[in-house]
Amino acid sequence: MRETLKTPPTLPPDTLRIVPLGGLGDVGRNMTSFELNGELLLVDCGVLFPSEEHPGVDLILPGLHLVADRLADVRALVLTHGHEDHIGAVPYLLRRRPDIPVYGSRLTLALVREKLREHRLRDVDLRVVAEGERVTAGGFGLQFLAVNHSIPDALAVVIRSAAGTVLHTGDFKMDQLPLDRRLTDLPGFARLGEEGLDLFMVDSTNAETPGFTPHEIDIEPAMERVFSSAKQKLIVACFASHVHRVQQVLDAAVRHGRKVVYVGRSMVRNMSVARELGYLRVPENTLVDLKHIDDYRDDEVVIISTGSQGEPLSALSRISNHEHPVVTAGPGDVVLLASSLIPGNENSVYRVINGLSRNGVTVVHKGNALVHVSGHASAGE
Repeated sequence: MRETLKTPPTLPPDTLRIVPLGGLGDVGRNMTSFELNGELLLVDCGVLFPSEEHPGVDLILPGLHLVADRLADVRALVLTHGHEDHIGAVPYLLRRRPDIPVYGSRLTLALVREKLREHRLRDVDLRVVAEGERVTAGGFGLQFLAVNHSIPDALAVVIRSAAGTVLHTGDFKMDQLPLDRRLTDLPGFARLGEEGLDLFMVDSTNAETPGFTPHEIDIEPAMERVFSSAKQKLIVACFASHVHRVQQVLDAAVRHGRKVVYVGRSMVRNMSVARELGYLRVPENTLVDLKHIDDYRDDEVVIISTGSQGEPLSALSRISNHEHPVVTAGPGDVVLLASSLIPGNENSVYRVINGLSRNGVTVVHKGNALVHVSGHASAGE
């Protein structure tokens, strides 16, 4: 018999059952089910990108099959932020039941909307919420708190029910000098502690890393050195959702008189959304379309590319293999990997670094310069 989230007959009334459908034991496909008196609340719905052990696999989904027989009981889906490992599987859930109310911040739902458009899903119920807001979904009372992360507009969610109060932080860190000046709401956390909290579900990614996560602004001296020393083509690879990092590259490009070119479909899409909503400030006459890149000398542009995790079909991988139709990289060029190394992607990333190095490219990465800081709180925080 296929395993599902059927309610155990011995489950007492007003008992909260929490089942992780992904995100524990792997870095990705984050999704958790909260069940109370036959009603389900889902938090996040992300994907995991395949490794070499998954030939022919494009995406790995969370345990959607576990709720396949219970979709009528789902009262809402809450999204904490807009990273793929938290929103990437939303279309696959809404295909099964398009009218599930989906709560998330303005930027998060804008990114989801673009994703749903690609999947040709319309008439979905997207409900924008902001920090401080409270809503009700069935027997669950939801309250949202601001948290700082490596993507703007991230939220923690407080889940109140007859069983007690749960705080689910989503992904967060405690950068006291964030680029968007939006701090993690520690006073809100403290008030919850004073009221009485029954369960604290906290981001664990860097929980065993000693000390404190550096500030985003701490990478700017190293980035400035890279821009100053680059005499030819400069390629910066980062996550396609890292709006803050792209903003830093844009600002550096303006200071050094370089135009900016986006390479990678997800980069173009996400940065267009971020710009339209005001989360990304793009100075006038800075962006150049990829098809016009040959109108400029190599030292007049900086390319912001996807592929920082060594994904085989990403722009950076294709550049390193001489397979990209437009962009090449060779002796004298510089590639800056402005991202962390997700566990499990080591071989793929090092393969790209080796390929670029063989081509004579200088590769600057977190291992040899402070060009990236994590979006997750360390043990000290």
